Amino acid sequence: MRNLLFACLLFAGSTNAGFSQAANTAGNFGDCKVGGRQGAYPIKPAVPGQLTVETGLPAPGWWNGESPDSIRDGFEYCLAANIAYRGGLDQVAVVNVSFAQLLGGQTRGFDMALTQASITEERKKSVDFSIPYFASDIGILVRKGTHVDSKAMRNFRIGVQQATTAVDFAAQRIKPAQALRVFPGLSATYAALASGQVDAVVYDTAQVLNQAALSAGTMVVVAQYSTGESYGAIFAKGSPNEAAINSIIQSLKNDGTLQALSAEYLAKSWGVDPAKIPYLTP
Repeated sequence: MRNLLFACLLFAGSTNAGFSQAANTAGNFGDCKVGGRQGAYPIKPAVPGQLTVETGLPAPGWWNGESPDSIRDGFEYCLAANIAYRGGLDQVAVVNVSFAQLLGGQTRGFDMALTQASITEERKKSVDFSIPYFASDIGILVRKGTHVDSKAMRNFRIGVQQATTAVDFAAQRIKPAQALRVFPGLSATYAALASGQVDAVVYDTAQVLNQAALSAGTMVVVAQYSTGESYGAIFAKGSPNEAAINSIIQSLKNDGTLQALSAEYLAKSWGVDPAKIPYLTP
């Protein structure tokens, strides 16, 4: 991940059958600092007075807390708080959803989703995206002491999370000799690496850096691939708030808020400058 672009999230409250219904509706936006002119870009929320934001938990650094009602801060949560504030809303409601169902356009009754989702043409068939708020390459997470180069990667048992861009990247660009090990969630993917079921996990650099920081030195990010991918907020098709939220994201980028949130919640957590992680050629 060479560059960091950042943005904010929406909020309005609504739930979706089959998903976690708990919500964080702290009127003071948890521990996040909000700024700019309140209500500068009015949002028409699904639930009056609040921005309903979908995401997939756990996501340390992005959403600090184990459940929707325990989230107090984090990069994407505080982006959402700032979007809500500049959109003229009083609070954020967090709804925990399935990544695959969200990207498939199967969730309803939300204003926006922030879930570290890369913008792709295929995904645009089911959902709409905001302008980019974060640029991310794909990192390689391995157990400490594992030698990694381009040749080794083709012989590794590679673990990926289903429904992510890492699946296609690994299959089409790395082209490992062994079939990919596809897991339903990040926790299961990381557990497979820890137990030796896979030799490497391929996923967004930001995500694997965070996991390495949490692993007490047992896992490391040794290299990354340049992809040109960026994260965007997700909207249901035809959302009335896309223009307003895009304007807020751009304003947060222009005034340095996004960069400050990155330094506060991501860089400190990783303990590594992603620009210094070497790049491999698939």
